[in-house]
Amino acid sequence: MNKIFFKRALAVAFIATMPFFATAQERKANWQNLDLKTDSVFGISTEKAYKELLKGKKSTPVIVAVLDGGVDINHEDLKRVIWTNKKEIAGNGVDDDKNGYIDDVHGWNFIGGKDGSVEFETLELTRLVRRDAIRFRDVTPTTNDMLETDKKEYDQFLKNREDFEKRLATAKSDLQGIGGFKTVLDQVVKKIGKENPTKEDFSNFKAQTGQEERLRATMLEILDEVDFKKFYDNDISGGYKQAYEMVNYNLNLDYNPRTVVGDNPNDSKERFYGNKDVKGPDASHGSHVAGIIAADRTNSLGIKGVADNVLIMGVRNTPNGDERDKDVANAIRYAADNGAKVLNMSFGKSYSWDKSVVDDAVKYAISKDVLLVQAAGNDNADIDVEPNYPSRKFLDGTIAGSWIVVGASDEKDDETLKAGFSNFGKTAVDVFAPGVKINSTVPDNNVYKEENGTSMAAPVVSGLAALIRSYYPKLTAPQVKDIILKSVVKVNRDVKNMKDGAPVTVPFANLSVTGGIVNTYNALKLAETYK
Repeated sequence: MNKIFFKRALAVAFIATMPFFATAQERKANWQNLDLKTDSVFGISTEKAYKELLKGKKSTPVIVAVLDGGVDINHEDLKRVIWTNKKEIAGNGVDDDKNGYIDDVHGWNFIGGKDGSVEFETLELTRLVRRDAIRFRDVTPTTNDMLETDKKEYDQFLKNREDFEKRLATAKSDLQGIGGFKTVLDQVVKKIGKENPTKEDFSNFKAQTGQEERLRATMLEILDEVDFKKFYDNDISGGYKQAYEMVNYNLNLDYNPRTVVGDNPNDSKERFYGNKDVKGPDASHGSHVAGIIAADRTNSLGIKGVADNVLIMGVRNTPNGDERDKDVANAIRYAADNGAKVLNMSFGKSYSWDKSVVDDAVKYAISKDVLLVQAAGNDNADIDVEPNYPSRKFLDGTIAGSWIVVGASDEKDDETLKAGFSNFGKTAVDVFAPGVKINSTVPDNNVYKEENGTSMAAPVVSGLAALIRSYYPKLTAPQVKDIILKSVVKVNRDVKNMKDGAPVTVPFANLSVTGGIVNTYNALKLAETYK
């Protein structure tokens, strides 16, 4: 899913869950690119590498495709690093380069059509249940004349439907809970008489009901960590919006926005559809990702991306809901055909409609020496055992080589190093990278925002991969992956994690293939030794 909010428990009777909000302290600006020894935060030593290893060295531009919900190509910190298709003439309504996509000057939108673009979508689970409910509408558990294949698929439908109903019930409960919290909070704030009340304001507030007193106590705890406006905008408004979208769009069997695209969504082989709008109706997530990779390092504005000579290609394939396999496959192929050498995929889901079409596209991209970088996901799940798509394991059992899966880490070299939300896996996740309170670009000039997620960790690694390929352009995608994995900073400590709702302590080394966090300085030194 494109928009990601994380939950934590609050000791409030009228709300069961709230979006996750990161730790209390203010972060150093650009912390993900800083160095553990010199800056006391567990960044990836990018600034140290520029200062000590790259000064005076020449680089070549590398195209990085951001497969996401859209990129704001006019943002002050991105506009200089946006890819332009020089073979296409903007706005003439002609497919000048004969690639099948008209006016694809800065990329392509596979979830748009002539009348607009998809913003909200259902989950893949919803689509599977909707499809199979029609297929098996006359079947009962006692049906005896089913073929064995049909029986297996029917049993899977029953399992999917049960999962769907549980998720819908949880989403409705979340919506009711956070809606109730928001209602009481709005009433209390109105009584306080300030738009941005302080902890002292809540401390002095005289509660008149039990709900108001519980809210007051909760807010006193929360305002130890963050100011009211940031909490309200991110956790309350953002959390309510997420819960509302989950109930009304993502888990709504009657909702189908695909008609705006004008394709046949069930035809996985269809290639040429969409429109040229690479921003779309909600480019917050994709713009944030793009900034982490390559925000302009020369303009003294906003933030600094990891890579200094990158061109960002925007490819829309991810709505606010689950991406469709068809769109993922076409996005991968489009990026590979148009020169991208690194693909960032900060999206994922638990079900797949047509994995084979994605597998074929991945194999095609790998044949063109493309490196794919994927976010591990944000369910604190072991994806060695839990399904997570897209997956580098093909249906035939072989593994995509030029593919890196990234978990999210926090800034302190202590037991909190693993981000609480991050998925993990001793064989399924390769590396960890900073993914908590990462400040980056969001739509409109002068706008930057901190976000949490493996969606933020993956572009840290994509930026690193692009940086290596820029300064060492003869290295292949498998070599770049090898360098990134071999140059991690190993973590030899136990970290906190949650299992079955209870806190546990686990060795960080058991959470990924490498047991470490990527490091730009180490990677570039190692790259120098490759031929």
